[in-house]
Amino acid sequence: MKISYSAPAKIILSGEHASVYGKPTLISALDLRLTVTIIRMMVTKKDSVMDFISQTVLKYLKENEIKFVKKPYGFNITSAIPEGRNLGSSAALSVASAAAFLHFYTGKQFPKDVINLVAYEIEKKFHGSPSGGDNSASCFGGLIYFRKEFEFLKSVNQLPFVLPDEISNNLFIIDSGKPVETTKEMVVEVVGLQYKRNPKKLGHIFSEIEVTTKNMVKAIHSRDISLFKESIVNNERLLEELGVVSNKTKALLKNLVQFGTGKVTGAGGFKNGSGNLVFFAQEPNGLEQYLTSHNIPFFQFRQDSTGVTKV
Repeated sequence: MKISYSAPAKIILSGEHASVYGKPTLISALDLRLTVTIIRMMVTKKDSVMDFISQTVLKYLKENEIKFVKKPYGFNITSAIPEGRNLGSSAALSVASAAAFLHFYTGKQFPKDVINLVAYEIEKKFHGSPSGGDNSASCFGGLIYFRKEFEFLKSVNQLPFVLPDEISNNLFIIDSGKPVETTKEMVVEVVGLQYKRNPKKLGHIFSEIEVTTKNMVKAIHSRDISLFKESIVNNERLLEELGVVSNKTKALLKNLVQFGTGKVTGAGGFKNGSGNLVFFAQEPNGLEQYLTSHNIPFFQFRQDSTGVTKV
């Protein structure tokens, strides 16, 4: 018995950090995938992460009185998603493995809303207090407008439109360097501590990020390239105010301004690299030549619209 599920990467277009405090975030699934295969074995293959995921799935099945058969398993994971670059590798793992284990123990495929619910519980293991947006984008695919008011009140809206070609064809993902800090450290220890010390200041920044996120949604829907670029600039400025962008990354963005505009995506990092950047290029050829000549990793944006799928 062998069951495989695959889930895509994600990229945050706007709303980083503010999403943890009840503000909306706009996330796109990316056409980079991670696949989890669960195999029936005589003895379970020992692995602390997969054991936790398995136990989380079994807990859900027990609590909801869903029939299952607990079986020993082995597993295999293949991934095209770079780790530690704020592309949601852990979210894709959470989603794909939740779907695979649910199917493995029950013999049935589960709807995406259930897979997403279980994946969110798994994500807590990796990030402490995640918003739930990353796993939602990986699970459902497309453009996700996500908002978490409380732990018991979240809205996951898959937008009925995609990024238009005039925007997506000019979007690039650029690697500013792997952050020294983990996502959990950035969310809890960097931004979280700032919020505790000065909630008024941070609350104002989060409100500005909310406006920026809404403007980006409007820009995509109306194909307004000028507003889209303005939203990127504003989002980056606000992330720098939060202190989640390193001097190294600021210098890189300054060097790239001749080709377009960019922003940090994800939790960021302030000691060295800040993970990946979302960059809108007015001069795509010039940008690609510059990045190649300076040995800076990059790839062109490609949106995923399917989310988690059985392989």
